[in-house]
Amino acid sequence: MARQTTGGSSSKSSTESRLRIGRVGKPHGTRGEFAVLDPTERLNLLDAGAVVRVGATDARIASRGGTDQRPVIALETVASRESAEGLRGQELTVARSQLGELESGEYLADDLVGLAVTDGDRAVGTVSNVLLLPSADVLEVDRKDTATLLVPMVHDAIRSIDTERRLIDIDLGFLGER
Repeated sequence: MARQTTGGSSSKSSTESRLRIGRVGKPHGTRGEFAVLDPTERLNLLDAGAVVRVGATDARIASRGGTDQRPVIALETVASRESAEGLRGQELTVARSQLGELESGEYLADDLVGLAVTDGDRAVGTVSNVLLLPSADVLEVDRKDTATLLVPMVHDAIRSIDTERRLIDIDLGFLGER
C-alpha cells in the first residue's frame, strides 16, 4: 500500500515539494559513478536523462547500471571517483511532480508519517514511521502511555486512510487489542 520514494523524509524547496529517492553511496569505478543507497521503487526516476538534486545542486543522470536493489548511476556533472566520494551520504531528491499520479490505495511513506491514528472515535497515536517489509508495509504508531504499535497495511487492519484529513482509522480488535 505504501510506496517508498524515500527512505524516510522528504525535503522542501522554496517552490516545490521534493522527495528523497535515495542517497549517494560508495563510488564505483574511476569515472564518477556511485551506488545509490535506499533506492526508490520507481527506478525510472534514476534512468539516464532524469534530473535529480544532490544536496542543493540539480544534475542530469548520464547513465544507470547495477541492479534494481543496488543501482549505480553517473551524473553528467561528476567526472571522477574523488568527486563522487565528496557527495557520499547526500540525499538524491526529485520534484514531487516527477512521480506522476499514484494509483488508488497507493500512498507515499512520507505522506503517512505524522498522521493521527484512531480506532473509530478512540485516539490511538501518531504514525512515526513506515516500515517497508517484504510481506507487507507496516505503520509504526507511537502511543502516549504504552508501547509502540505495529499495524500491517492490510485491509483487515486498516479501515481507511484519509491523507487530506491526516487520519488513519484502524481496527484494534484485528490487532488483538481492545
